[in-house]
Amino acid sequence: MGIIGTEIKPFTATAFKAGEDFYEVTDQDVRGKWAVFFFYPADFTFVCPTELEDLGEQYGMLQKMDVEVYGVSTDTHFSHKAWHDTSERIGKLTFPFLGDQNHTLARNFDVLREGVGLADRATFVVDPDGVIQIMEQTCEGVGRNANELARKIKAAQYVRANPGQVCPAAWEEGKDTLAPSLDLVGKI
Repeated sequence: MGIIGTEIKPFTATAFKAGEDFYEVTDQDVRGKWAVFFFYPADFTFVCPTELEDLGEQYGMLQKMDVEVYGVSTDTHFSHKAWHDTSERIGKLTFPFLGDQNHTLARNFDVLREGVGLADRATFVVDPDGVIQIMEQTCEGVGRNANELARKIKAAQYVRANPGQVCPAAWEEGKDTLAPSLDLVGKI
């Protein structure tokens, strides 16, 4: 079964965020704004810090777009704090990291590597109603691009705000969109 268009499943996770005490985040806390769940295999790994740093560089812009970002691995919130405190790249990040040592989130989003206990490298964009709108999953050695993620979120937000419109390939904010109709069949 596909996950796009489905509501996120119930969860409770402990978050680490720089400068704050540990705190709980639930599926209900996510509702009401856009959210990115940015899964990666584990703290203290190789590709992950480059991806997370890239995402951190877009975090301010994403917040202006009413998007919250959650870094998620199957590590604990204590491990997230230790990584933040010891890594120059991770130490710059200000978005929350969710501990998923019980694998609830990884199972809910169907990215848990059973028998290994790690999450796949995957990104999910959830709309304010708690519905998954975008999913990207890559193999272990391929990092993701936060600029492309931001472009896709802008497109999803545009489509949500403008029913009946769709964004063509490589759509950028301010560019033309399409209104699907029989008149377009075979002409695009």
